[in-house]
Amino acid sequence: MAGVVIHGRKTSSNVQAVMWGAAELGLKVDRRDVGGRFGGTDTAAFRAMNPMGLVPVLEDGSHTLFESAVILRYLVASHGPGPIAEGPEQDMWAEWAKYTMCAAFTMPVFWGYYRTPEADRDMPAVLGALERFEELAGVAMARRGAGPWLVDGQFSRADIMAGHVLYRYFTLDLPRKPPAGLEDYYAALVERPAYREHVMVDYSELKG
Repeated sequence: MAGVVIHGRKTSSNVQAVMWGAAELGLKVDRRDVGGRFGGTDTAAFRAMNPMGLVPVLEDGSHTLFESAVILRYLVASHGPGPIAEGPEQDMWAEWAKYTMCAAFTMPVFWGYYRTPEADRDMPAVLGALERFEELAGVAMARRGAGPWLVDGQFSRADIMAGHVLYRYFTLDLPRKPPAGLEDYYAALVERPAYREHVMVDYSELKG
């Protein structure tokens, strides 16, 4: 059987989440540069894998999957759990982190600020979105409590989904007001080699 293939550029935050999780599981992944400046998402072959033309896309034997949350869940189920704890509460917080917490950051803050030319930025909207993201991160930190991880002290997909945007949050030139516990949580993430390798990636090519 062929190994795991991930189609997607390393500067995609969704690809980063998948690659981080795969590395935590000790998987060898053939990541192929697709999307962004590499193109390749409009080909018939790629659209056959994902009609939306978005990365990441996984190929693993007979399985072809898109959507990063689905891919990560599949990898843990089929190749894990390894160091990634699983359970209904972990799954619940992983979904919340991706679709509520991080959704409040990626488009309104990262795209609105970094990926938009300075002359076109709506800074009141960006700063309002940043404040909302920090409120939601505060909800996550309240669930984390004494930690170190979000759910019951065990590293899980919830941490991958919550943590994969924090490198950008802490490195953007914006007036941050991180909620209590977030800096310590980020420091714990940085201690993980897989996080440093796959998430702490130079994103300057994305600047608008």
